[in-house]
Amino acid sequence: MPAQSFKIEVSPSIGPVSARYIAPNKPACIFTLAHGAGAGMDHPFMETLAGLLSDAGIATLRFNFPFAENKKIRPDSPAVAHATIAAAIAKARELHPDLPLFASGKSFGGRMSSQYLSANPESPVDGIVFYGFPLHPSGKPSTERAEHLKALKNPMLFLQGTKDTLATWELIETVCKSLRKAKLVKLEGADHSFKAGKKDILPLLADETRKWVDKVLG
Repeated sequence: MPAQSFKIEVSPSIGPVSARYIAPNKPACIFTLAHGAGAGMDHPFMETLAGLLSDAGIATLRFNFPFAENKKIRPDSPAVAHATIAAAIAKARELHPDLPLFASGKSFGGRMSSQYLSANPESPVDGIVFYGFPLHPSGKPSTERAEHLKALKNPMLFLQGTKDTLATWELIETVCKSLRKAKLVKLEGADHSFKAGKKDILPLLADETRKWVDKVLG
């Protein structure tokens, strides 16, 4: 399982961020894997998911957003987050010029990735995976955060728990039904952190991801 750690230069003004690449011997594709607002790329969820995706034949390039790199609490502005995602996509393409490339992210990381892709349709990305799309703040159900998804031409996979307080099930289901290229996977009893009592949800995330990738790639 090849693994590499390095820095990615986002821009002269933003500077570099840490990144980690992990892959099986013959990956089917490569994912950029963006972390959420509450923790960086080395959070146990991110590390475990990257390992499970590798076991499923998927290479991942996970990376810090600048706020996590600099140990700040407040997440970056969309402009800074989008620039970081663009740099990660470019690095993933450099690592594997001939492999299918997908964007993905946990919560904030997924939403920033889809915002970037909606504004940059020329990006060489074959699809996007949301590990818990943060549709609205907790206790304030709404769908405004999903408006940009209508502009996406990429296939989308939403992996959502039924107890996710940042995406009321009825609302995320309605949003996905309105998107022509969206698939929604229901994870019964899981919250926004994919905790569901004693049940280990993470292997299911990797399994559902690989099944969807195979379908997208034909």
